[in-house]
Amino acid sequence: MKKSFAILLILLSVCSCEKWEELNVNTKDPTEVSGESLFTGGQTNLFFFRVTPNININIWRMIVQQWTETTYTDEANYNLIPRGIPINVWMLYPMTLINFKQSSVVIQNTTYVGENPAVKKNKLAIIDVLMVYTFDVLLETFGNIPYSQALDINIEQPVYDDQLTVCKEMIIRLNAAIDAMDPAYPGFSTGDNMYQGDMGKWLKFANSLKLHLGMLLADVDESLAKATVESASPHVISSNADNATLVYLSAQPNTNPIYADQIGWGARQFVAANTLVDTMNNWNDPRRPFYFAQVDTSTEQGVVKLAYVGGIYGMPNDYERFSHMSDKIKEPTFEGMIFDLAQTEFLLAEAVERGFSVGGTAAGHYENGIRASIAYWGGTEEEAATYLSDPRIAYATAPGTYKQKIGMQMWIALYNRGFEAWTQWRRYDYPQLVAPPNAASPIPVRFTYPAWEQTLNAANWQAASTAIGGDLVTTKLFWDKY
Repeated sequence: MKKSFAILLILLSVCSCEKWEELNVNTKDPTEVSGESLFTGGQTNLFFFRVTPNININIWRMIVQQWTETTYTDEANYNLIPRGIPINVWMLYPMTLINFKQSSVVIQNTTYVGENPAVKKNKLAIIDVLMVYTFDVLLETFGNIPYSQALDINIEQPVYDDQLTVCKEMIIRLNAAIDAMDPAYPGFSTGDNMYQGDMGKWLKFANSLKLHLGMLLADVDESLAKATVESASPHVISSNADNATLVYLSAQPNTNPIYADQIGWGARQFVAANTLVDTMNNWNDPRRPFYFAQVDTSTEQGVVKLAYVGGIYGMPNDYERFSHMSDKIKEPTFEGMIFDLAQTEFLLAEAVERGFSVGGTAAGHYENGIRASIAYWGGTEEEAATYLSDPRIAYATAPGTYKQKIGMQMWIALYNRGFEAWTQWRRYDYPQLVAPPNAASPIPVRFTYPAWEQTLNAANWQAASTAIGGDLVTTKLFWDKY
């Protein structure tokens, strides 16, 4: 009897434990995350990083003097350390690249009933293109970066790869992705908030990115640059409809990060910088109403005199007295962008000037870039023609070398896209920006490595710092030759 009672207790105990285990199972959430969801997460994080005006993450609009600050001016004075900005940029590794890598692994190992193998190949190629883009952002920010060992979870202290070698490896990887794409089949049917699975557009973006990487090499390896640019040029973005953008929604948390930061939180941190506004005023640029809000400059009571007025760069500025971002930019649904027709056309103009066979003329591509930018923002063809008829703007009569002409117009066209504007400013050396009086350093041409790397990955950090010429904001990257 005692033995039977003991057996009964054991059985009850086992059953009880099984019931408790069942209660601990989350029946509402999936046990595995799909590759498509991981891709969407990586894509969303990438765009957030590129679009947000959050001064803990993205201060490039200020580095290139498109915006400046109202009260706290550390960032406009190039002080990167208090907010740990380099660390937050480094977070592209865990927040974006890891998502893309895991997405690729899951998709590779998942078989959907009835799915054509070409669709899977397209998905994997798309992921690789965005991984190349993300690595390029890190490369253009820091120089030598962890690449070959960066996403291996078994390596706690990855080596930093040589930046020129990484650039060349990214071109190889991009070529493989382009070759794998089949526009006769879709990519991601859901979760692709850039091109909604349109592989024709993905091919154009991939080739435009390849064009950009080729131009990075132009002063370093002319032969490879020429081959890369010429093979990409027939297949690049050819319309504003092909622009690499992400659509945002009207309700939180899926609004444009500018709206969320500046309107949702009621922030009044930024005004347009006088550096940009004065240039556009001087040239009567038709994009001003789409870029900036006007302010009342009248001195007489009852008289209203509206104008575009930029805040003094690097100094405290009264939000009400100076132009700030336009209502268009503050819309919750205003799209994010990482590549467009204007940028593509300006790069082609430079390619022609360098003797690369990409078709057209430098003047033609330059004018196409300006027209594309004006049209994208909402200007008319008549406004573009008037602007281009100004001898200071027309390619044949604008002052300076091709670098000055293209550099100035690309800086204006890349408004609100501070990172791209920063890269092109470093490449062309125009406009000739001047650091403000209280600047913590000269205008940065790179970011210093995250402080934690000096502790957590000291030997590799030291080797990388030595290899590039010092872990300083003034150390030029391999492509920034002049």
